[in-house]
Amino acid sequence: MGAARGPFGRRLGAGLAAAITGSMGLLGALFPYTWIGLFSTEPQVLAAGAAYLRIVGPTYGFFGLGLALYFASQGAGRLLWPLLAGFTRLLIATAGGWIAIHWFGGGLPSLFAAISVALGVYGTTVAVAIRAGAWR
Repeated sequence: MGAARGPFGRRLGAGLAAAITGSMGLLGALFPYTWIGLFSTEPQVLAAGAAYLRIVGPTYGFFGLGLALYFASQGAGRLLWPLLAGFTRLLIATAGGWIAIHWFGGGLPSLFAAISVALGVYGTTVAVAIRAGAWR
């Protein structure tokens, strides 16, 4: 059995995806102006981009985890949970962000917080579902 097969390979691949995307997100959160500065020097763009990376960047690992397991689930022919998790992520980010901004009067940071929660829920849901036997 090859290294990419079985539970160990699945965990290794998902773990690597989470580690790589999580590291990139943490680097973006720690040094946001380095990244955003490649695209703009406008103060408002820099401020909004830095706020986004500081709030959402640390949760990129969850997105990488969920995405890796989504593609693995495609290969396994078991897409129910990854699709449900994806729709939940969309719902939390859009509805949660809208509620945070319009009902509670939050600004961009509250929208970014909703996106951050959505990414965490996405990765966690897919990982827990597969660990619980969604592929059986």
